[in-house]
Amino acid sequence: MKTILVVCTANICRSPMATALLRQRIASMGLSDRIRVASAGVRASAGLEASDNAIAVLSEKGIALDDHRSHPVTDALLTEADMVLVMEENHRRSLFYLAPQHLGKVFLLTEMAGQHDDVDDPYGGAIEDYARTAALLEALIDAGMPRILKRLSIPQPTRDTA
Repeated sequence: MKTILVVCTANICRSPMATALLRQRIASMGLSDRIRVASAGVRASAGLEASDNAIAVLSEKGIALDDHRSHPVTDALLTEADMVLVMEENHRRSLFYLAPQHLGKVFLLTEMAGQHDDVDDPYGGAIEDYARTAALLEALIDAGMPRILKRLSIPQPTRDTA
């Protein structure tokens, strides 16, 4: 089983949303038995729930975030991960300082979709900001799945099961 670690700042907005959306996409491709997705934050406190707006936005998509609890990034999580997807270049730098030996498997989520931009943090914003972020994350995941699968050495399924 391959493991993807999704990383943002506090592990209460972007990375939980991206993790849930990525899990949904992986399930729709029939790959849940081959890819596991976890999340963490470079400045996360352990045990915090996802933000209310993140929960609300994903709930509208039929995805529950109620059970999410934040985790700080650790060397053990990075060691276990086959790929690390970060939301900002600053996150990649933070991981470099924490564990430079893992830098080769750290990518911006946008890189998987052929871009090189940060995903802005909606924290403290209106629900519309979270909805825009969720829509962007979903689009990046959809566009980036071929590269993600290639990096994980998992063949692209011929069609989605959903």
